[in-house]
Amino acid sequence: MSAPLHTLFEPFRLGALELPTRVVMAPMTRSFSPGGVPNAKVVEYYRRRAGAGVGLIVTEGTTVGHKAANGYPHVPRFYGEDALAGWKQVVDAVHAEGGKIVPQLWHVGNVRKLGTEPDASVPGYGPCEKLKDGQEVVHGMTKADIDEVIAAFAQAARDAKAIGMDGVEIHGAHGYLVDQFFWEGSNQRTDEYGGDLAQRSRFAIELIQAVRAAVGPDYPIIFRFSQWKQQDYNARLVQTPEELGAFLKPLSEAGVDIFHCSTRRFWEPEFEGSDLNLAGWTRKLTGKPTITVGSVGLDGEFLQFMVNTDKVAQPAGIESLLERLNNQEFDLVAVGRALLVDPDWAVKVREGRQQDILPFSRDALTSLV
Repeated sequence: MSAPLHTLFEPFRLGALELPTRVVMAPMTRSFSPGGVPNAKVVEYYRRRAGAGVGLIVTEGTTVGHKAANGYPHVPRFYGEDALAGWKQVVDAVHAEGGKIVPQLWHVGNVRKLGTEPDASVPGYGPCEKLKDGQEVVHGMTKADIDEVIAAFAQAARDAKAIGMDGVEIHGAHGYLVDQFFWEGSNQRTDEYGGDLAQRSRFAIELIQAVRAAVGPDYPIIFRFSQWKQQDYNARLVQTPEELGAFLKPLSEAGVDIFHCSTRRFWEPEFEGSDLNLAGWTRKLTGKPTITVGSVGLDGEFLQFMVNTDKVAQPAGIESLLERLNNQEFDLVAVGRALLVDPDWAVKVREGRQQDILPFSRDALTSLV
């Protein structure tokens, strides 16, 4: 292996945030928290990875305290004494292993369906109303609704700091609520939250500002965003580096410390004429640290398993990842499903035991290991 491996396992520091390695556990919805409360299995799930070389854990998506935030069964909450007590146990276990952890704060928006817990009568909330057979299936958010959701994110961030979390990540990607405001197709509003992309970004900017005000100037805020959507992998919010810079600048100024740049494949260039991926361009344009993510450590079998994945995709190995990291294209590397399958992924990479890494298995998705 010609590219230096040690960089991946060097410490990373940003203000008061000190990570023992540059390996990040990507957020992955697991739905193993009945009633929205993280239990002992969830505690052990995160502890194992912190104890095996993961520097920063970004938790699975956790719903903020708004009645329409949740869209799936058994997803953990980040509000209420019981759920916060469960997360405090997770924090303590991760810290005992020398790791750091942040919750991903999440509102699913118009993805929510009627009948979803905790209140089956509540429809999805989104930038615009949607009716089906005369019934409201998506509630178009009023200014009061927007203020309420922003306040819920701010309170969740405040609670994260209170229980010892090392920062927060705001989920602004993949077609969920914050992201829904960015897109012209889902945001047809005619008020100050609609219009061109700069105006459609207002909701996210105000949300980030509120979180920053809630946690103070030195508490790390990560913002996850994506170009692609779950419904359309070819979608592009912006088409050029100039447009990307204009989009990111106000988010950065609002209080983002680290950008988590979600792509399907970390090795693919974001724009023609440059090999930089989305994290690389984001770092170059904002000057802020970035996390790259997208099929790190996965093999062709997994890529072909994924829905809507073309079968000509060839996975890039750890060598390509290390070259980009050593070239300072990005600062941190998020590992998702490969780390879900094998909790010891980072240790095995560090020790040169790639042959011992567990291959992808669908069974890993059915339990917490």
